[in-house]
Amino acid sequence: MTTVSEHVPKIVTSRIGLDQSYSIDTYLATGGYVALRKALTTMTPEAVASEVMTSNLLGRGGAGFEVGRKWSMLKNSPVRYLVVNGDESEPATFKDHMLIEGDPHQIVEGTIITAYAVGASRAFIFIRGEFALGLERVQAAINEAYRYGALGQNIFGSGFSLDLVLHPGAGAYICGEETSLIESLEGKRGYPRIKPPFFPAVIGLYGAPTIVNNVESMSNIPWIVNNGGAAFASLGVGRSTGTRIFALAGHVNRPGNYEVEMAKMTFRDLVDSPQYGGGMRLGRSVKAFIPGGVSAPWFGPEGLDIPLSQDDVAKAGSMLGSGSIVMMDDHTCMVRAAWRITKFFNRESCGQCTPCREGSGWIEKMMRRIENGGGREADLDLLLDACDNIAPGLSWPPAQTTICVLGPSIPSSVVAAIKMFRDEFLIHIKEGGCPYE
Repeated sequence: MTTVSEHVPKIVTSRIGLDQSYSIDTYLATGGYVALRKALTTMTPEAVASEVMTSNLLGRGGAGFEVGRKWSMLKNSPVRYLVVNGDESEPATFKDHMLIEGDPHQIVEGTIITAYAVGASRAFIFIRGEFALGLERVQAAINEAYRYGALGQNIFGSGFSLDLVLHPGAGAYICGEETSLIESLEGKRGYPRIKPPFFPAVIGLYGAPTIVNNVESMSNIPWIVNNGGAAFASLGVGRSTGTRIFALAGHVNRPGNYEVEMAKMTFRDLVDSPQYGGGMRLGRSVKAFIPGGVSAPWFGPEGLDIPLSQDDVAKAGSMLGSGSIVMMDDHTCMVRAAWRITKFFNRESCGQCTPCREGSGWIEKMMRRIENGGGREADLDLLLDACDNIAPGLSWPPAQTTICVLGPSIPSSVVAAIKMFRDEFLIHIKEGGCPYE
């Protein structure tokens, strides 16, 4: 087992678990808004952006794009917007939910600093509508920040002004995609926009250049400003710098959110360590696991020794994605697991693109037929053919036939399940039911 350093700071979860961690009193008592004062009174916007660039902070929402680089792509304009994406909708992903409820002021402070760095005239925090308590706490934090003088006109006498608006989403998975989120903010149906030309940094909210960053990404900004980009970059390995929250779920003894240093631990370390996953439930063995949200291709037990690194996981043929790791033990029906994921994508498809709208339904019906004992052996090739029409080549990263990546994400679980557990599909088909019933 990899040795876990005792000296790795908790960058975004240091207040989680404190009494009333969501209140401004707790936040101020633990160093809150110090980074904002430092940024506004001692640093230029360019200096703040430079520190974030030096940190090599990768976006924590799924795509893993460099935050500083994204900021640098913002088109010059007298009006710019910043949008914080809190529409965490990927199944088994619950890290942003924890930050939203447990430390909303950290998100607010990171948002204000980012708005200052990119020259945004207004900022928005978009949160999944089902997060009722989180919405309440973020709104309370925004109100407290206004009263404290951290929002509004002439913040801390710096000459910088910002208004911050909280917007509840309507629960659509597709609104986690940045252009769909922007459409929803504008009061429209959450349909992804075609890119180009609608890269948000060029044409975003209300037609103005817009930066969209994830909740966890924003939560890192105060620490980077306080400690410097180089200190953040000194944690982790290669491009995978800093710490990251991993939402460990599935058949483990201690499911939960764990903030660890990137690339210094393997999946096995996270699952087996007593301070993290505590091993597989009931002493069972790992059959397969999903390394980065249900959009990601699966790994077998051999993938446990891959480091928690953006590049190492990509090299192995999957992604860290949303930071959700789902463990499946040797009593798991892999047909059922893949079917349920497909059913989710079919339900959440916005319907704008034919391969996703129609293909997800066809695949879900075939998977349901196999799981319920009515499948045919020819269905396996038919499934792969349908998947190939959505993501030609069935490789990773997937080829794109749709406006956003929801469509090409549909085949991931089905293709992985058939390739890794074809015999299990055949048992369902030949014996007319699931052997795990």
